[in-house]
Amino acid sequence: MLRLPGLIDPHVHLREPGAIHKEDFDSGTSAALAGGFTMVLAMPNTKPPIFDAATLELALHAAKQKARCDYAQYVGAGPGNAETVASLADKAAALKMYLDVTFGQLRLDDMTLWIPHFETYPKGYPIVAHSESRSMAAAILFAAIYDRPVHIAHISHQEEVLLIKAAKEKGIKVTCEVCPHHLFLIAGESPSPSGRGVRGASRMEVRPRLATQKDVDALWDNLDVIDCFATDHAPHTLEEKDSENPPPGFPGLETALPLLLTSVDVGRLTLDDLIQKMYFNPKKIFRLPDQPETWIEVDENAEYEIKAENQFTRCGWTPFEGWKVKGRVRKVVLRGKTAFEDGKILVEPGYGRNVRG
Repeated sequence: MLRLPGLIDPHVHLREPGAIHKEDFDSGTSAALAGGFTMVLAMPNTKPPIFDAATLELALHAAKQKARCDYAQYVGAGPGNAETVASLADKAAALKMYLDVTFGQLRLDDMTLWIPHFETYPKGYPIVAHSESRSMAAAILFAAIYDRPVHIAHISHQEEVLLIKAAKEKGIKVTCEVCPHHLFLIAGESPSPSGRGVRGASRMEVRPRLATQKDVDALWDNLDVIDCFATDHAPHTLEEKDSENPPPGFPGLETALPLLLTSVDVGRLTLDDLIQKMYFNPKKIFRLPDQPETWIEVDENAEYEIKAENQFTRCGWTPFEGWKVKGRVRKVVLRGKTAFEDGKILVEPGYGRNVRG
């Protein structure tokens, strides 16, 4: 067995509060453990969004009752809550700013609304930006102006990774993450080697959108620039994905590690790279605590096909249906207790701890 540290996913959508038919803290953290993750950071664009003390408490109360792995909850930047979220920084994973299209209380229509957050949010924690292309360039400019760390979520294009590389070379405090679906899926192509399991373009809706082969190649060619692998686990039901207006997003917690371990097996990635980007770097960037007596055991020689029917996520599908992978999580030990073993979750809801508690 290959023994690895408990992995950290800095970008998951657990859909609680407001959309627990897709996922909740119970099913989502079960999926995390099955995927080898012992800590997840949950995004704030829920219903209602997490943008003040009351909504943060709403999410944390649900997590305390249900979470099976450790967790922290983001707060979201809105047009008038800079001082409020800054006061909650020690209780939150970090601040999330949606700099492209979003809705409701987290909508930031122009850059003047960014300024109070960059001025006020404590510099000990990063601002995490959903930003694409030009808005990403603007976020990096703000990081330079305000001399503070900014973490760019789910980069997907050649121009983005090259700009981040240049910014790092200039000493700007920018880090970034990439999602497995942006490393393995190409816009307009069948996601499965056999074409099985995914019907039509609607199930391939995701933000940022899937990119071209040139973009995917650029991400692989510049892995040294990328700090973290993050799933952006964003489950929706099959009924929703197959509708006329499909919501964007994929489940990813249970497929990330086997996909990346398969890349290690074929020499596209080193095991040290994987550990750095799935444990050490997110731990450092987000100032996350140690998890004592925590590790995962992986059968690195196990070969199998990814099947949604074997997963714990509530949404019931995966864009990687039918993919052949090598590397299966056999056991997860969290704080001295076996939390997952041979396909079974062995800890109760509520065993997970708030790492900002």
